Amino acid sequence: MSEQKPIRYIAIEGVIGVGKTSLARKLADRLGAKLILENFEDNPFLEKFYKDPPRYAFHTQMYFLMSRYRQLQDLRQSDIFHEYTVADYIFEKDKIFAYLNLQDDELKLYEKIVSLIERTIVAPDLIIYLQSSLERILQNISTRGRDIEQSIRKEYLKDLNEGYNYFFFRYKSTKVMIVNSTEIDFVNNQNDFEQLVEQIMKPDHSSMEYYNPAKSGTS
Repeated sequence: MSEQKPIRYIAIEGVIGVGKTSLARKLADRLGAKLILENFEDNPFLEKFYKDPPRYAFHTQMYFLMSRYRQLQDLRQSDIFHEYTVADYIFEKDKIFAYLNLQDDELKLYEKIVSLIERTIVAPDLIIYLQSSLERILQNISTRGRDIEQSIRKEYLKDLNEGYNYFFFRYKSTKVMIVNSTEIDFVNNQNDFEQLVEQIMKPDHSSMEYYNPAKSGTS
């Protein structure tokens, strides 16, 4: 049996509003890890895209692609100050949005660009895919109240949720832990968070595994 590769680089993934950034922040704080957060607020096209997707999809996509590429290039250098790295996205997730939003001619150009740059990206040791119901996602978005997200269509979130599920159920590049986060609150419920951390940091992850936690009533 081959020796398990240590988990040092952890990426949190999931649909808009599922809690990936909140979990990334808490996990990085717990581990004393280097934290990498997607700079979605810097994208000048994002708000325009939510209001008029066909017109601004390509602009939004290309800005995110290059931003993610530049940000993740730093991981090719060793970090003597941190044992762990935690990110709230993976580079490959860019394709989920591209296939959902781009027209055929735009997608062909996008794929040419991606094929040239993706080979230099360092893959995580473990991906935590936070899976949730559409109702819970909508509730989370409403609760946090970001102005830029208020014009997101429910149908778009539904398609995006399905796109994420399709992508990760077929993902082979690295280990994936799929977490049913519909009934838990790892942000405000410490017991939920502790149980999730225990699952993430266990030494023996399989290539694809599922964590379906019971709803906790204590905080």
